[in-house]
Amino acid sequence: MKVRKIPMRMCIGCGEMKEKRELIRAIKTPEGEILLDFTGKKSGRGAYLCKSMTCFAQAQKGHKLERAFSCKVDAAVYEELQNALQREMDQSADDLP
Repeated sequence: MKVRKIPMRMCIGCGEMKEKRELIRAIKTPEGEILLDFTGKKSGRGAYLCKSMTCFAQAQKGHKLERAFSCKVDAAVYEELQNALQREMDQSADDLP
């Protein structure tokens, strides 16, 4: 049986290489909207974050999303992304036995 290659991506917060499925994808849509893509399948320019608030805080502090998407990212967008990340982390914790 052929061994499948596991796609690796770099977290823009901490800079560590991790498996793609362990990370959350932030995307810039063709319309210029920035959102989190938990499925990893939406179209748009992507940047990856660990599922932790510390990596998100590092990305926000260092303006890493702005650098990745080559555009200005408003504070309201960061707040919306932080709330969505927190909801996802809470939901993941609830799914654990």
